[in-house]
Amino acid sequence: MPSIPTAPEKPLDLTALLDALGDLSMASIQKSLAATGGASKRNHRLPATSVVALIVAMGLMRNRSVVDLANDFRLVRTRPNENPIESNAISAARARLGEAPVAHLASTVGMQWAAEAADAQRWRGLAIFGIDGSTLRVADTPENRSHFGLPGHDPKRGAAAYPQAQIVALMALRTHLIAALAVGPCKHSELSLAPALLEQVPERSLTILDRNFLSARLLLQYARKGRERHWLLRAKSNTKWRVVRTFGPGDFLVEMIVTSEARKRAPELPAKWNARVIHYQRRGFRPQRLLTSLLDPERWPAHEFAALYHERWELELALDELKTEQLARKETLRSRAPWSVRQELWGVMLAYNLVRRRAERCALAEQVSTLQISFVCLLRQLQTRWVILAILGPSLAADMDAHEHRQRRRARLPTRRSTRHYPRAVKIKMSSYARKHSVVREAA
Repeated sequence: MPSIPTAPEKPLDLTALLDALGDLSMASIQKSLAATGGASKRNHRLPATSVVALIVAMGLMRNRSVVDLANDFRLVRTRPNENPIESNAISAARARLGEAPVAHLASTVGMQWAAEAADAQRWRGLAIFGIDGSTLRVADTPENRSHFGLPGHDPKRGAAAYPQAQIVALMALRTHLIAALAVGPCKHSELSLAPALLEQVPERSLTILDRNFLSARLLLQYARKGRERHWLLRAKSNTKWRVVRTFGPGDFLVEMIVTSEARKRAPELPAKWNARVIHYQRRGFRPQRLLTSLLDPERWPAHEFAALYHERWELELALDELKTEQLARKETLRSRAPWSVRQELWGVMLAYNLVRRRAERCALAEQVSTLQISFVCLLRQLQTRWVILAILGPSLAADMDAHEHRQRRRARLPTRRSTRHYPRAVKIKMSSYARKHSVVREAA
Protein backbone atom coordinates (compact mmCIF):
# COMPACT_ATOMS: atom_id res chain seq x y z
CA MET A 1 0.00 0.00 0.00
CA PRO A 2 1.49 3.40 -0.96
CA SER A 3 2.31 5.90 1.73
CA ILE A 4 -0.35 8.50 2.55
CA PRO A 5 0.63 12.05 1.54
CA THR A 6 1.09 14.10 4.68
CA ALA A 7 1.64 17.65 5.82
CA PRO A 8 4.25 17.20 8.57
CA GLU A 9 4.39 20.88 9.39
CA LYS A 10 0.73 20.76 10.46
CA PRO A 11 0.06 17.93 12.96
CA LEU A 12 -3.42 16.47 13.04
CA ASP A 13 -5.82 17.71 15.71
CA LEU A 14 -6.07 14.47 17.69
CA THR A 15 -9.08 15.66 19.67
CA ALA A 16 -11.02 16.40 16.49
CA LEU A 17 -9.98 13.08 14.96
CA LEU A 18 -11.13 11.05 17.97
CA ASP A 19 -14.38 13.02 18.21
CA ALA A 20 -15.05 12.38 14.53
CA LEU A 21 -14.45 8.66 14.97
CA GLY A 22 -16.71 8.53 18.03
CA ASP A 23 -16.67 6.23 21.11
CA LEU A 24 -13.02 6.77 22.08
CA SER A 25 -12.69 10.37 23.27
CA MET A 26 -9.68 12.48 24.17
CA ALA A 27 -11.25 12.95 27.63
CA SER A 28 -11.22 9.18 28.30
CA ILE A 29 -7.58 8.94 27.17
CA GLN A 30 -6.53 11.84 29.38
CA LYS A 31 -8.45 10.39 32.32
CA SER A 32 -6.58 7.07 32.01
CA LEU A 33 -3.25 8.89 31.67
CA ALA A 34 -3.97 10.90 34.82
CA ALA A 35 -5.13 7.82 36.75
CA THR A 36 -1.94 5.90 35.97
CA GLY A 37 0.59 8.75 35.95
CA GLY A 38 1.28 8.35 32.24
CA ALA A 39 0.76 11.96 31.10
CA SER A 40 3.67 13.57 29.23
CA LYS A 41 5.80 15.79 31.47
CA ARG A 42 7.90 17.16 28.59
CA ASN A 43 7.15 18.45 25.11
CA HIS A 44 8.00 15.21 23.28
CA ARG A 45 7.58 14.80 19.53
CA LEU A 46 5.24 11.91 20.27
CA PRO A 47 3.22 12.93 23.37
CA ALA A 48 1.41 10.38 25.54
CA THR A 49 -2.02 11.00 23.99
CA SER A 50 -0.59 10.40 20.51
CA VAL A 51 1.12 7.21 21.68
CA VAL A 52 -2.23 5.85 22.92
CA ALA A 53 -3.80 6.67 19.55
CA LEU A 54 -0.83 5.01 17.82
CA ILE A 55 -1.29 1.80 19.83
CA VAL A 56 -4.98 1.70 18.88
CA ALA A 57 -3.99 2.26 15.24
CA MET A 58 -1.51 -0.65 15.54
CA GLY A 59 -4.40 -2.90 16.55
CA LEU A 60 -6.61 -1.59 13.75
CA MET A 61 -4.13 -1.34 10.85
CA ARG A 62 -2.33 -4.67 11.10
CA ASN A 63 -0.74 -4.41 7.64
CA ARG A 64 0.92 -1.02 8.16
CA SER A 65 4.24 -0.45 9.91
CA VAL A 66 4.32 1.46 13.19
CA VAL A 67 6.55 4.15 11.60
CA ASP A 68 4.02 4.67 8.79
CA LEU A 69 1.17 4.93 11.28
CA ALA A 70 2.94 7.58 13.35
CA ASN A 71 3.98 9.71 10.38
CA ASP A 72 1.10 9.19 7.96
CA PHE A 73 -1.53 9.81 10.64
CA ARG A 74 0.32 12.95 11.73
CA LEU A 75 0.56 11.90 15.36
CA VAL A 76 4.02 13.49 15.65
CA ARG A 77 4.82 17.04 16.69
CA THR A 78 7.12 18.32 13.96
CA ARG A 79 8.84 21.51 12.91
CA PRO A 80 9.33 22.69 9.30
CA ASN A 81 11.92 20.59 7.41
CA GLU A 82 12.22 18.14 10.31
CA ASN A 83 12.73 14.49 9.39
CA PRO A 84 9.94 11.95 9.98
CA ILE A 85 10.10 10.11 13.29
CA GLU A 86 12.01 6.81 13.27
CA SER A 87 11.31 3.47 14.89
CA ASN A 88 13.76 3.93 17.78
CA ALA A 89 12.01 7.17 18.84
CA ILE A 90 8.63 5.40 18.66
CA SER A 91 9.95 2.54 20.82
CA ALA A 92 11.21 5.09 23.36
CA ALA A 93 7.80 6.83 23.37
CA ARG A 94 6.00 3.53 23.96
CA ALA A 95 8.39 2.75 26.82
CA ARG A 96 7.74 6.16 28.42
CA LEU A 97 4.01 5.52 28.28
CA GLY A 98 4.22 1.96 29.57
CA GLU A 99 1.45 -0.61 29.78
CA ALA A 100 -0.72 0.81 32.58
CA PRO A 101 -2.48 3.73 30.80
CA VAL A 102 -3.55 1.61 27.82
CA ALA A 103 -4.64 -1.24 30.11
CA HIS A 104 -6.68 1.19 32.23
CA LEU A 105 -8.31 2.74 29.16
CA ALA A 106 -9.12 -0.58 27.47
CA SER A 107 -10.49 -2.12 30.68
CA THR A 108 -12.55 0.92 31.68
CA VAL A 109 -14.29 1.58 28.36
CA GLY A 110 -14.48 -2.14 27.56
CA MET A 111 -16.38 -2.96 30.75
CA GLN A 112 -18.61 0.10 30.36
CA TRP A 113 -19.52 -0.72 26.75
CA ALA A 114 -19.97 -4.45 27.37
CA ALA A 115 -22.09 -3.94 30.51
CA GLU A 116 -24.36 -1.48 28.70
CA ALA A 117 -24.78 -3.88 25.77
CA ALA A 118 -25.41 -6.93 27.98
CA ASP A 119 -27.88 -4.96 30.10
CA ALA A 120 -29.94 -4.21 26.99
CA GLN A 121 -30.18 -7.89 25.93
CA ARG A 122 -30.88 -9.85 29.10
CA TRP A 123 -32.19 -13.41 29.39
CA ARG A 124 -34.86 -13.61 32.09
CA GLY A 125 -33.34 -10.64 33.86
CA LEU A 126 -29.72 -11.80 33.61
CA ALA A 127 -26.96 -10.23 31.50
CA ILE A 128 -25.18 -12.90 29.43
CA PHE A 129 -21.38 -13.07 29.53
CA GLY A 130 -18.84 -15.69 28.50
CA ILE A 131 -15.24 -16.51 29.34
CA ASP A 132 -12.82 -18.43 27.15
CA GLY A 133 -9.19 -18.36 26.14
CA SER A 134 -6.81 -18.62 23.21
CA THR A 135 -3.12 -18.21 22.44
CA LEU A 136 -1.19 -15.74 20.31
CA ARG A 137 2.34 -16.04 19.02
CA VAL A 138 4.73 -13.28 20.04
CA ALA A 139 8.01 -12.12 18.54
CA ASP A 140 10.84 -14.59 19.07
CA THR A 141 13.13 -12.56 21.33
CA PRO A 142 15.08 -13.70 24.41
CA GLU A 143 12.84 -11.54 26.66
CA ASN A 144 9.63 -13.01 25.24
CA ARG A 145 10.98 -16.56 25.37
CA SER A 146 11.95 -16.13 29.00
CA HIS A 147 8.65 -14.57 30.08
CA PHE A 148 5.98 -16.22 27.90
CA GLY A 149 7.76 -19.51 27.21
CA LEU A 150 7.27 -22.04 24.43
CA PRO A 151 4.29 -24.39 24.20
CA GLY A 152 4.81 -28.06 24.98
CA HIS A 153 7.28 -30.07 22.91
CA ASP A 154 5.71 -32.43 20.36
CA PRO A 155 8.03 -35.38 19.57
CA LYS A 156 6.61 -35.70 16.05
CA ARG A 157 6.64 -32.01 15.11
CA GLY A 158 9.60 -30.80 17.15
CA ALA A 159 9.97 -27.75 19.36
CA ALA A 160 7.74 -24.73 18.87
CA ALA A 161 9.20 -21.90 16.78
CA TYR A 162 7.64 -18.96 18.64
CA PRO A 163 6.84 -18.07 22.25
CA GLN A 164 3.12 -17.84 22.97
CA ALA A 165 0.97 -15.67 25.20
CA GLN A 166 -2.11 -17.15 26.85
CA ILE A 167 -5.11 -14.81 26.75
CA VAL A 168 -8.50 -15.20 28.42
CA ALA A 169 -11.38 -12.86 27.54
CA LEU A 170 -14.58 -11.86 29.32
CA MET A 171 -17.18 -10.98 26.69
CA ALA A 172 -20.78 -9.84 26.38
CA LEU A 173 -21.87 -12.75 24.20
CA ARG A 174 -24.80 -11.11 22.44
CA THR A 175 -22.70 -8.23 21.09
CA HIS A 176 -19.13 -9.67 21.08
CA LEU A 177 -17.86 -6.69 23.10
CA ILE A 178 -14.78 -7.60 25.15
CA ALA A 179 -15.28 -6.47 28.75
CA ALA A 180 -11.91 -7.56 30.15
CA LEU A 181 -8.76 -9.40 29.17
CA ALA A 182 -6.16 -11.40 31.10
CA VAL A 183 -2.72 -12.13 29.64
CA GLY A 184 -0.07 -14.57 30.87
CA PRO A 185 2.64 -17.01 29.78
CA CYS A 186 1.55 -19.97 27.70
CA LYS A 187 2.31 -22.32 30.62
CA HIS A 188 -0.44 -20.63 32.63
CA SER A 189 -3.77 -22.37 32.18
CA GLU A 190 -6.99 -20.59 31.31
CA LEU A 191 -8.26 -21.68 34.72
CA SER A 192 -5.47 -19.79 36.49
CA LEU A 193 -6.25 -16.55 34.62
CA ALA A 194 -10.04 -16.77 34.97
CA PRO A 195 -10.45 -15.57 38.61
CA ALA A 196 -9.29 -12.04 37.79
CA LEU A 197 -11.97 -11.84 35.09
CA LEU A 198 -14.77 -13.40 37.12
CA GLU A 199 -14.28 -10.75 39.80
CA GLN A 200 -15.25 -8.13 37.21
CA VAL A 201 -18.52 -9.76 36.09
CA PRO A 202 -21.48 -7.53 37.00
CA GLU A 203 -24.25 -8.63 39.35
CA ARG A 204 -27.51 -10.10 38.02
CA SER A 205 -25.63 -11.96 35.32
CA LEU A 206 -25.00 -15.42 33.90
CA THR A 207 -21.48 -16.38 32.77
CA ILE A 208 -21.24 -19.28 30.31
CA LEU A 209 -17.99 -21.23 30.48
CA ASP A 210 -16.22 -24.14 28.85
CA ARG A 211 -16.16 -27.42 30.80
CA ASN A 212 -12.46 -26.90 31.60
CA PHE A 213 -13.56 -24.22 34.08
CA LEU A 214 -15.43 -26.78 36.21
CA SER A 215 -13.81 -26.07 39.59
CA ALA A 216 -15.63 -25.90 42.93
CA ARG A 217 -13.14 -23.36 44.23
CA LEU A 218 -13.51 -21.09 41.20
CA LEU A 219 -17.30 -21.28 40.85
CA LEU A 220 -18.24 -21.11 44.53
CA GLN A 221 -16.01 -18.14 45.21
CA TYR A 222 -17.38 -16.40 42.12
CA ALA A 223 -21.03 -16.95 43.01
CA ARG A 224 -20.59 -15.76 46.61
CA LYS A 225 -19.14 -12.37 45.60
CA GLY A 226 -22.07 -10.20 44.62
CA ARG A 227 -25.78 -10.65 44.08
CA GLU A 228 -27.13 -13.15 41.54
CA ARG A 229 -23.88 -13.98 39.80
CA HIS A 230 -24.62 -17.30 38.12
CA TRP A 231 -22.69 -19.72 35.92
CA LEU A 232 -23.44 -22.36 33.28
CA LEU A 233 -21.10 -24.95 31.78
CA ARG A 234 -20.98 -28.45 30.36
CA ALA A 235 -20.13 -31.34 32.69
CA LYS A 236 -17.06 -33.46 32.04
CA SER A 237 -17.51 -37.13 31.22
CA ASN A 238 -16.01 -38.15 34.59
CA THR A 239 -17.93 -35.64 36.74
CA LYS A 240 -19.68 -37.41 39.61
CA TRP A 241 -22.62 -36.37 41.77
CA ARG A 242 -25.51 -37.67 43.86
CA VAL A 243 -29.06 -36.80 42.80
CA VAL A 244 -30.87 -34.97 45.61
CA ARG A 245 -34.11 -34.06 43.85
CA THR A 246 -35.76 -34.55 40.46
CA PHE A 247 -37.35 -31.43 38.96
CA GLY A 248 -38.52 -33.10 35.75
CA PRO A 249 -37.32 -35.35 32.92
CA GLY A 250 -33.54 -34.90 32.66
CA ASP A 251 -33.58 -32.06 35.23
CA PHE A 252 -32.05 -32.71 38.67
CA LEU A 253 -30.69 -31.04 41.78
CA VAL A 254 -27.39 -32.77 42.58
CA GLU A 255 -24.77 -32.78 45.32
CA MET A 256 -21.04 -32.88 44.54
CA ILE A 257 -18.04 -33.34 46.80
CA VAL A 258 -15.39 -30.63 47.08
CA THR A 259 -11.98 -32.26 46.75
CA SER A 260 -9.57 -32.20 49.68
CA GLU A 261 -7.01 -30.42 47.51
CA ALA A 262 -9.47 -27.57 46.80
CA ARG A 263 -10.34 -27.27 50.53
CA LYS A 264 -6.66 -27.21 51.43
CA ARG A 265 -6.16 -24.20 49.12
CA ALA A 266 -9.39 -22.54 50.26
CA PRO A 267 -10.40 -23.75 53.77
CA GLU A 268 -13.61 -21.71 53.68
CA LEU A 269 -15.08 -24.03 51.04
CA PRO A 270 -17.79 -26.47 52.19
CA ALA A 271 -17.34 -30.22 52.04
CA LYS A 272 -20.18 -30.50 49.52
CA TRP A 273 -21.93 -28.18 47.08
CA ASN A 274 -25.14 -28.23 45.09
CA ALA A 275 -25.76 -27.62 41.41
CA ARG A 276 -28.44 -28.31 38.87
CA VAL A 277 -27.93 -30.87 36.08
CA ILE A 278 -29.87 -30.65 32.82
CA HIS A 279 -29.68 -33.40 30.19
CA TYR A 280 -30.29 -32.62 26.54
CA GLN A 281 -29.52 -34.01 23.10
CA ARG A 282 -29.48 -32.33 19.70
CA ARG A 283 -30.40 -34.45 16.70
CA GLY A 284 -27.31 -36.14 15.29
CA PHE A 285 -25.17 -35.43 18.37
CA ARG A 286 -24.31 -37.26 21.58
CA PRO A 287 -26.31 -36.59 24.77
CA GLN A 288 -24.90 -33.74 26.87
CA ARG A 289 -25.20 -32.68 30.52
CA LEU A 290 -25.15 -29.09 31.68
CA LEU A 291 -24.27 -27.87 35.17
CA THR A 292 -25.55 -24.56 36.49
CA SER A 293 -26.07 -22.51 39.64
CA LEU A 294 -29.59 -21.58 38.45
CA LEU A 295 -31.46 -23.95 40.78
CA ASP A 296 -35.07 -22.73 40.50
CA PRO A 297 -36.88 -24.73 37.74
CA GLU A 298 -39.85 -22.37 37.74
CA ARG A 299 -37.78 -19.24 37.24
CA TRP A 300 -35.25 -20.88 34.89
CA PRO A 301 -37.05 -23.47 32.65
CA ALA A 302 -34.90 -26.43 31.64
CA HIS A 303 -35.92 -26.41 27.97
CA GLU A 304 -34.20 -23.04 27.41
CA PHE A 305 -30.75 -24.11 28.57
CA ALA A 306 -29.57 -25.98 25.47
CA ALA A 307 -29.91 -22.94 23.20
CA LEU A 308 -28.54 -20.71 25.95
CA TYR A 309 -25.39 -22.80 26.44
CA HIS A 310 -24.65 -22.80 22.72
CA GLU A 311 -24.35 -19.01 22.85
CA ARG A 312 -20.91 -19.77 24.31
CA TRP A 313 -19.78 -20.35 20.73
CA GLU A 314 -20.10 -16.61 20.11
CA LEU A 315 -16.84 -16.18 22.00
CA GLU A 316 -15.11 -18.59 19.63
CA LEU A 317 -16.48 -16.62 16.67
CA ALA A 318 -15.30 -13.36 18.23
CA LEU A 319 -11.77 -14.69 18.76
CA ASP A 320 -11.79 -15.76 15.12
CA GLU A 321 -12.81 -12.23 14.10
CA LEU A 322 -9.93 -10.83 16.11
CA LYS A 323 -7.24 -13.26 14.97
CA THR A 324 -8.30 -13.99 11.39
CA GLU A 325 -9.76 -10.66 10.27
CA GLN A 326 -8.42 -7.90 12.50
CA LEU A 327 -4.91 -9.36 12.84
CA ALA A 328 -5.07 -10.57 9.22
CA ARG A 329 -3.95 -14.10 10.19
CA LYS A 330 -0.67 -12.61 11.43
CA GLU A 331 -1.05 -13.98 14.92
CA THR A 332 2.57 -13.11 15.75
CA LEU A 333 2.40 -9.79 17.58
CA ARG A 334 5.10 -7.29 16.61
CA SER A 335 6.21 -6.15 20.07
CA ARG A 336 9.54 -7.53 21.27
CA ALA A 337 9.29 -7.30 25.07
CA PRO A 338 6.67 -8.69 27.50
CA TRP A 339 5.43 -5.25 28.65
CA SER A 340 5.07 -4.02 25.05
CA VAL A 341 3.29 -7.26 24.04
CA ARG A 342 0.67 -6.58 26.72
CA GLN A 343 0.50 -2.92 25.69
CA GLU A 344 -0.12 -3.97 22.09
CA LEU A 345 -2.81 -6.45 23.17
CA TRP A 346 -4.71 -3.69 25.00
CA GLY A 347 -4.62 -1.70 21.75
CA VAL A 348 -5.94 -4.72 19.84
CA MET A 349 -8.80 -5.01 22.36
CA LEU A 350 -9.64 -1.31 22.01
CA ALA A 351 -9.62 -1.47 18.22
CA TYR A 352 -11.80 -4.60 18.21
CA ASN A 353 -14.34 -2.97 20.52
CA LEU A 354 -14.46 0.18 18.36
CA VAL A 355 -15.58 -1.99 15.43
CA ARG A 356 -18.11 -3.79 17.60
CA ARG A 357 -19.53 -0.48 18.85
CA ARG A 358 -20.14 0.51 15.24
CA ALA A 359 -21.88 -2.83 14.74
CA GLU A 360 -24.24 -2.00 17.62
CA ARG A 361 -25.25 1.28 16.00
CA CYS A 362 -25.64 -0.35 12.59
CA ALA A 363 -27.81 -3.13 14.05
CA LEU A 364 -30.01 -0.56 15.79
CA ALA A 365 -30.51 1.32 12.53
CA GLU A 366 -31.24 -1.89 10.59
CA GLN A 367 -33.41 -3.30 13.43
CA VAL A 368 -31.54 -6.62 13.50
CA SER A 369 -29.32 -8.44 16.01
CA THR A 370 -25.79 -7.09 16.44
CA LEU A 371 -24.57 -10.57 15.50
CA GLN A 372 -26.18 -10.16 12.08
CA ILE A 373 -23.78 -7.32 11.20
CA SER A 374 -20.56 -8.13 9.34
CA PHE A 375 -17.46 -7.48 11.43
CA VAL A 376 -15.26 -7.54 8.31
CA CYS A 377 -17.33 -4.92 6.51
CA LEU A 378 -17.27 -2.50 9.44
CA LEU A 379 -13.56 -3.16 10.08
CA ARG A 380 -12.80 -2.08 6.50
CA GLN A 381 -15.04 0.98 6.89
CA LEU A 382 -13.28 2.06 10.07
CA GLN A 383 -9.83 1.54 8.54
CA THR A 384 -10.84 3.64 5.52
CA ARG A 385 -12.30 6.30 7.80
CA TRP A 386 -9.04 6.64 9.74
CA VAL A 387 -7.05 7.00 6.49
CA ILE A 388 -9.35 9.60 4.93
CA LEU A 389 -9.57 11.66 8.10
CA ALA A 390 -5.77 11.58 8.41
CA ILE A 391 -5.38 12.90 4.86
CA LEU A 392 -8.18 15.43 4.61
CA GLY A 393 -9.04 16.21 8.23
CA PRO A 394 -12.05 15.68 10.51
CA SER A 395 -14.14 18.29 8.70
CA LEU A 396 -15.25 15.49 6.37
CA ALA A 397 -16.79 13.51 9.22
CA ALA A 398 -20.36 14.61 8.48
CA ASP A 399 -20.03 13.69 4.79
CA MET A 400 -18.53 10.33 5.71
CA ASP A 401 -21.36 9.65 8.16
CA ALA A 402 -23.89 10.29 5.41
CA HIS A 403 -22.03 7.98 3.02
CA GLU A 404 -21.75 5.19 5.61
CA HIS A 405 -25.46 5.62 6.40
CA ARG A 406 -26.20 4.86 2.74
CA GLN A 407 -23.81 1.91 2.71
CA ARG A 408 -24.76 0.29 6.01
CA ARG A 409 -26.98 -2.35 4.40
CA ARG A 410 -23.79 -3.86 2.96
CA ALA A 411 -22.85 -4.85 6.50
CA ARG A 412 -26.06 -6.79 7.09
CA LEU A 413 -25.56 -10.58 7.06
CA PRO A 414 -28.16 -13.22 6.14
CA THR A 415 -30.00 -14.91 8.98
CA ARG A 416 -27.93 -17.69 10.51
CA ARG A 417 -28.70 -21.28 9.57
CA SER A 418 -28.53 -23.34 12.76
CA THR A 419 -28.68 -26.64 10.85
CA ARG A 420 -25.19 -26.26 9.35
CA HIS A 421 -22.50 -28.48 10.83
CA TYR A 422 -18.74 -28.18 10.37
CA PRO A 423 -16.74 -30.92 12.13
CA ARG A 424 -13.22 -29.91 13.16
CA ALA A 425 -10.64 -31.11 10.64
CA VAL A 426 -7.23 -30.13 9.31
CA LYS A 427 -7.31 -28.92 5.72
CA ILE A 428 -3.58 -28.25 5.18
CA LYS A 429 -0.93 -30.59 6.60
CA MET A 430 2.18 -29.26 8.29
CA SER A 431 5.25 -28.81 6.09
CA SER A 432 7.96 -31.48 6.16
CA TYR A 433 10.74 -28.89 5.81
CA ALA A 434 13.12 -28.22 8.70
CA ARG A 435 12.31 -25.29 10.97
CA LYS A 436 14.16 -22.08 10.20
CA HIS A 437 15.71 -21.65 13.63
CA SER A 438 17.16 -25.17 13.51
CA VAL A 439 18.77 -24.84 10.06
CA VAL A 440 22.53 -24.36 10.20
CA ARG A 441 23.65 -22.00 7.45
CA GLU A 442 26.89 -22.86 5.68
CA ALA A 443 29.61 -20.21 5.71
CA ALA A 444 29.91 -18.34 2.41
